[in-house]
Amino acid sequence: MPKKHTPYLHAVLILILLSILAAPLSAQVIKMGSLAPEGSPWDRALQRIAVDWSKLSGGEIRVKVYPGGIAGAEPDMVRKMRINQLQAAAITGIGLGSITESIYAIQLPLLIRTDAEFDYVIQQMQPTLNALLEDKGFTMLAWFLAGWAHFFTKTPMVTPAEMKKLKMQVDDSAPTINQAWKEMGFHIVPVPSTQVLPALQSGMIEAFILTPLTAAATQWFGPAKHMADLQIAPMFGGILFSQRAWDRIDPDLKPKLIAAVERHLDTLRRETLELEAEALRVMLDNGLVIHPVPAAAAAEWERVVAEGLEIVVGGAVPAELVEEVRGHLRDFRDETAAPTASGSNQ
Repeated sequence: MPKKHTPYLHAVLILILLSILAAPLSAQVIKMGSLAPEGSPWDRALQRIAVDWSKLSGGEIRVKVYPGGIAGAEPDMVRKMRINQLQAAAITGIGLGSITESIYAIQLPLLIRTDAEFDYVIQQMQPTLNALLEDKGFTMLAWFLAGWAHFFTKTPMVTPAEMKKLKMQVDDSAPTINQAWKEMGFHIVPVPSTQVLPALQSGMIEAFILTPLTAAATQWFGPAKHMADLQIAPMFGGILFSQRAWDRIDPDLKPKLIAAVERHLDTLRRETLELEAEALRVMLDNGLVIHPVPAAAAAEWERVVAEGLEIVVGGAVPAELVEEVRGHLRDFRDETAAPTASGSNQ
């Protein structure tokens, strides 16, 4: 009697075994690093993305977010993605620069000036920038403008000469950019983002460059209550995946996942504008002083930055890439200026 049922039992056992083996292979846990403080607007957006991805995949993809620098500074996250300890990261230009400094072509100081300019340039540059990252084994799902970098300092500062007297924090993931600051006469001190607050409190550094909203969220402005009213550069980033992890996801599911990311980042963009205004009000109530930058000082910054670009462009940041950015800027500025010009002649 047992022999009679052996083929049937074998078939059942094989089906059970295949289902057991298939379950863990089809389920995918995405460990995502982030510097965003837990409960911050950025963190909440990532958590919403995690929920949507689980629903869209029928529970086959589970995103676990590690906020507040738990996974290390952004260059640390990049290293962990290379060895599959992390599969993704909500990352800024600092982390992207540790992959390739070429990415700084769209974050060079005083080059892109407005939100509209950034939106246009990043749209035009996406194929080029995405290819740079893919060559290094990464996939960018969606780009994001996090705000505009300003100088924050412990003492009042509006001119390059005043800034050169201060110890300015830089990240050690951008050696070429840092060397340019140094050659221009600035006193730079490499400090990872996870150590900036204690470095400010100890006096190890006296200045940093960051968006007002991030300065408020991280509480870095506490020891550095002076902000120069000069937009230095757009602070950008996005949702980055290791190519290895992204390739494991069902191709038919990818467009839905990317759409969910873009939807939540669009919401975050709108929230960011309101939150930055609120953050400035809170910081002003807590001692922040915003210093207007006179035209002469702004012109001096333009001159100093132009000198720095001569050091950077053509080296780690390819000249042709910067010229591509400048070309898109010219196109955008010509297009937006045209209606004004025609209207003035009527």
